[in-house]
Amino acid sequence: MFDQDPDEPPPMQRTRGRARVVIDARGLRDLHQSGSAKAMLPRMHGAAPEVVFLNTAGGVTGGDRLRYELALGAGVRATATTQTAERAYASTGAAGHVDIAFQVGAGARLDWLPQETILFEASHLARTTRIDLSGDGAVLCVESVVLGRVAMGETLRHLTFSDRREIWRDGAPVLIEPLHLGTEGLERRTPAGLGDALALCSLALVERGAEDAVDPLRALVGDMGAVSGWDGKCVVRLMARDAFALRRRLAGLLQHLRGGALPRVWQR
Repeated sequence: MFDQDPDEPPPMQRTRGRARVVIDARGLRDLHQSGSAKAMLPRMHGAAPEVVFLNTAGGVTGGDRLRYELALGAGVRATATTQTAERAYASTGAAGHVDIAFQVGAGARLDWLPQETILFEASHLARTTRIDLSGDGAVLCVESVVLGRVAMGETLRHLTFSDRREIWRDGAPVLIEPLHLGTEGLERRTPAGLGDALALCSLALVERGAEDAVDPLRALVGDMGAVSGWDGKCVVRLMARDAFALRRRLAGLLQHLRGGALPRVWQR
């Protein structure tokens, strides 16, 4: 510990974490937590359990690695979310990695409803989400991104954000959504790109008959986005300059699709 060159900066600490939850028809079967990744299962009044993932480091920066895993047994219905918004802080160059791996058994349903990700100036985040469905398993999932601290009037000029979401059924791809946003994308504020949007969201429902939700959702989305549906999928895109307005519109969509309230941690 005394061999550090006084002229060299000390090595930066990096966050590591993994949280894994397994739930079957009998209830919680396995819970693993290590590093800064945690998973909480608050007491619920309804029958469906709720899993809340948490990064105790308070955000992600270059070199961090986090992994969240959830497995639902056959016939289980559950909601998974995050305790608060995830924050991607400035990086010195390396990417911070977040990997999400969920498994949904036959006849099961997962609502994956993380709160928004806030990208800070000079952040570098690489996130992958893979959801594997078995048989007639179903998933409702959402990803929301906010460009900077809107309430503080922050304008982002440099960042690197890679976000890949994959949904598979019985080993075959059902929905693949890659997103890459970099400095050029921030500068190119055209109608074909981000326009004047400071918040964006992608929502997907994958289940038998999901396309039947298209018309009701279009009425709820209004002029903030678009809805499409095909082959057991319904996909919604939202963009807005006001992140709070987008969150409120998204909350209405989720309440409609769920037929009930949002997770308690969303209520703020």
